[in-house]
Amino acid sequence: MRSTIRTRIAPSPTGLFHIGTARAALFNYLYAKKNGGQFILRIEDTDKERSKKEFEDDIFNGLSWLGIIPDEGPKEGGMYGPYRQSERLLFYVKAVDRLLAEGNAYYCFHDDYYLEQEKKRLLAEKKPPIHECEYRELSLKEAEQKKETLSSFVIRFKSPKERTVAFKDHIRGPISFQSDLLGDFSIARDVAEPLYNLAVVVDDHEMNITHVIRGEDHISNTPKQILIAEALSYPLPEYAHLPLILGADRAKLSKRHGATSVADFRAAGYLPDAMVNFMAFLGWNPGDEREFFLLSELENEFSLEHVQKSGAVFNEQKLDSINSFYVKKRMPADLMPLILPMFEAAQFPTENKMLIESIIAIEQPRVKKLTEVVENAGFFFALPEYGPELLIWKDNSLDDVKRALKSAVFILDELPPEDFTPTKLDAAFTAEIAVKFKNKGDLLWPLRVALSGQKTSPGPYEIISALGKEESLRRINEAIQKITL
Repeated sequence: MRSTIRTRIAPSPTGLFHIGTARAALFNYLYAKKNGGQFILRIEDTDKERSKKEFEDDIFNGLSWLGIIPDEGPKEGGMYGPYRQSERLLFYVKAVDRLLAEGNAYYCFHDDYYLEQEKKRLLAEKKPPIHECEYRELSLKEAEQKKETLSSFVIRFKSPKERTVAFKDHIRGPISFQSDLLGDFSIARDVAEPLYNLAVVVDDHEMNITHVIRGEDHISNTPKQILIAEALSYPLPEYAHLPLILGADRAKLSKRHGATSVADFRAAGYLPDAMVNFMAFLGWNPGDEREFFLLSELENEFSLEHVQKSGAVFNEQKLDSINSFYVKKRMPADLMPLILPMFEAAQFPTENKMLIESIIAIEQPRVKKLTEVVENAGFFFALPEYGPELLIWKDNSLDDVKRALKSAVFILDELPPEDFTPTKLDAAFTAEIAVKFKNKGDLLWPLRVALSGQKTSPGPYEIISALGKEESLRRINEAIQKITL
């Protein structure tokens, strides 16, 4: 019995790091940390045509950004390396040779056309599309001779007949399959070209993995992997199959639902704390009403017992709500390094760091994502074009607007620089409104429009505080000119 819990995530670098894989990584990481174990990253890169370095880097970057740091992996190293499948071929050769030598695997020489026609025939006859191979009982010596003349072959596992393959799933309870329905499945294209079900069994054994925690779409692979492990005399890991992540239409989450990769969500302005918190609730709950957890808190709280069986719906509104919570908790200065590149990408000037920090502070209570800070910030740098009619509050006239804006100029001219804070501006304008205006809107509406050029924007005191005296007065006087002309 292996005492130390070891979990793993084994993504293929054939595309961007998917949110579903990231959720599986999080659950594996949390289970290991909760139980004093280790979390391992293994890269399954045997698909030579589709595996790309940029996708591998995206996996590394995504895990690092989320704070899910492996104890062992391609970058971290460890006792059980190498941690890329492409560097582990000797392990697979040894396993395949053993399976062939002991009669648990065999060479199948049927080509793809034959297999496709066989499948169509079986389906038409309403039979399971299970390959019945005439080469099943061919001796290894005969098969090796046949290889010399035939280029098309695979290595198949010889599934036992009339066997029930059963295992206990930590989430779903007892699960069983009939071996006759599995057929003799392929495990390698050649001795040194393993397929998924063989490679994952060998790697999990050689890396001493104790718990395999993965998506429910792998349930059908589990009996095949159990049979391979038993044929190789490997101890079996424990299994837990996580619910699928579903879109709002309850179909499996895909690109048609919107963003699906960690990089997409990062670029959209979500914080790593929010993503971790949100992903944890995609299939798990703490058993009470709590909603907000930091990664360190999840490490103490997580358990497989509280993982649900049914699909976990990806609720973007919930993600926005969680992200808004974490955005509000940050200091503007802490958000600056995250937002500055977005300002630069939008081609906004970034020399005035005090202005940008003020913009962040103004927008924090209003936004769900960091990108919205940039989307809302344009008027701080360049006043948009607007017509004088936008300055009018309700039934007021342009003369009323001019009088209001001139009052604003007078107030700002009189205030010393140290009073250009939202609180002191509020006090000064409130006193003016009490004496000269019936309603706040008579003064504040045209003032806000003059400062922002927009129908909706932050309050005028926040804008003035960010822009400063000179720029604020310039914009107000420009608005007065619009009316005068």
